[in-house]
Amino acid sequence: MSCALLLLLTSLALAMGTGTAVEIQRPRGVPQSKRQFYEENKPFTCLDGSSTIPFDRVNDDYCDCRDGSDEPGTAACPNGSFHCTNAGFRPAFIPSSRINDGICDCCDTTDEYNSGATCQNTCREMGRKERESLQIMAEITKEGFLLKQQLIHEAKRAQEDKQGKLTELQGSKKGLEGKVEALRTVKETAEDPEKEAKERHLKSWEEQKELIRMEKDKTRMAEAFLELDDDSDGYVSVAELQSHLELDPDSDGSLTETETQVRCLLFLPLKSREDVPPTVQTPEKREDDELSMPPYDTETQSLIDGAYIHLQSLICGPEFIWICRNLEKEIGFDFGPSAEFAYLYSQCYELSTSEYIYRLCPFNRVSQKPKFGGSETNLGLWGQWAGPEENLYSVMKYDHGQGCWQGPNRSTTVKLTCGKETVVTSTSEPSRCEYLMEFTTPAVCQEPASLDEVLHGHTEL
Repeated sequence: MSCALLLLLTSLALAMGTGTAVEIQRPRGVPQSKRQFYEENKPFTCLDGSSTIPFDRVNDDYCDCRDGSDEPGTAACPNGSFHCTNAGFRPAFIPSSRINDGICDCCDTTDEYNSGATCQNTCREMGRKERESLQIMAEITKEGFLLKQQLIHEAKRAQEDKQGKLTELQGSKKGLEGKVEALRTVKETAEDPEKEAKERHLKSWEEQKELIRMEKDKTRMAEAFLELDDDSDGYVSVAELQSHLELDPDSDGSLTETETQVRCLLFLPLKSREDVPPTVQTPEKREDDELSMPPYDTETQSLIDGAYIHLQSLICGPEFIWICRNLEKEIGFDFGPSAEFAYLYSQCYELSTSEYIYRLCPFNRVSQKPKFGGSETNLGLWGQWAGPEENLYSVMKYDHGQGCWQGPNRSTTVKLTCGKETVVTSTSEPSRCEYLMEFTTPAVCQEPASLDEVLHGHTEL
C-alpha cells in the first residue's frame, strides 16, 4: 500500500475515530506541521527569511512577506495558501485568493469565515464515502496480491521448465552437429546413384536424338534427289543439275563445270544433315529442337525421390535454431522483479469502443481497428518499461507505430494499475498520434497493510 494511501487512511481514522473535531490553537490557515513558526509571544520571521515582523501583523490583511507566509488566513497575499483542516476528511490547501470569496472550497467551511456564505460541513460524509472506497480498494489490493503470488509461482515453474528445455536443446546441439556431418555424407552417397542414373538417361536420350536426326536427313536427301531427277531415271545428270539455277553459288545465271561437279558430290552417301544444301531441303518445319526428353524410368525416379528425402532430413537444423532462439528471447525478457508479468507474454487483450477495437499484446504491439470494417493501424511496438524510478513497472511504452499523415509515428503509453482481473479499461489520445491506455492486472498489486492497523495504529496528524 502506498505512503499516500497510508497517510490518507491515518487522517481519516483520526478524524472519524474521535467523534468530534479537535480545535488546535494556531493562526487561521496554518497547518499543524508549521505551527512552531507561529508563536504569539515572539516576532514572526517570514518562512523565506526575507524579513521579521511583530506577531500582531500576522493575518492583519496586509502582505508583509514576499512569500505570503504572514497572511495564511487572509487573501492579502497573491501567492499565499490557506490550510483547510477538514476534520473528518482529508486536510487540503487552497490558494489564499479563494478565502471569503463566497464559494465553499473547504469541506469544513473554514475558508468562508467572514463572507456570509451559507456553507454546510460535509467532511464527515465525504470521509465516510472515501473510507468505504478505500476499503474496497484495500480488498481488491489484497485479492490482487494473492493472485500475484500465484502468478509469480507459476512464472518461476514455467521459467525453470523453459530453462531446462533450452539447456537440453543446447546440450544436444553438439551431438546434432556431429549427425549433420554424417547426414551430409549420407546425402552425398544418396545423390551419387541419382546423378549416375540421370547421366545414363540423358546419354541414352542423346543417342536416340542422333538416330532420329540421321533418319530425317536421309528422308530429306531422298526428297531432294527426286526433285532434281527430272526424267525420273534414277540418276541426276549434269544437265539436270545445270537446269536448277537455285544451285548457282555465285548467282551469275549459270553453273560452271566445277560448280556442277561440287553439286554432284552432294548426292554421295551423306553422313549428316549439314551436308544437304539448304536450298534443296523441304520447306517442312524442323522438329529436332522440339523433341522432349521422356520421363525418367521408375528406378531413376525412385533414386531421385530417395535423395530428396535425405535432403529434407537436414532441414531440421533451422527449425532447431528457431526454437532455441525463441526460448532464449523469452527467458531474457524483463518480466518484472519476480517475473510476475510473464503470464502476459503471447497474450492479447481487447477494448471495444463505439468506433474502434483496441488490441494490446503485451511485449509485442498495440493496434487499432475500425469496428465496422477497415484496415488495422499499428499504434506502437514494444519498447520498454517506462515508469518512474521508484515504480518502473507501472508503465509500458510502445513506439515506432504507423506514421501519422504529416506527423510523427504513432506511440502508446500503457499505465498499469492493481486489479483482480487482467483487462484494458480505457483508451484515449491526449496528443496527436500519442495514445494512452489504462490496463489493470494483479501483477502490479503490492502487499497490503491491515486496514484496521492503518486506521487505528497512528495518533498524530
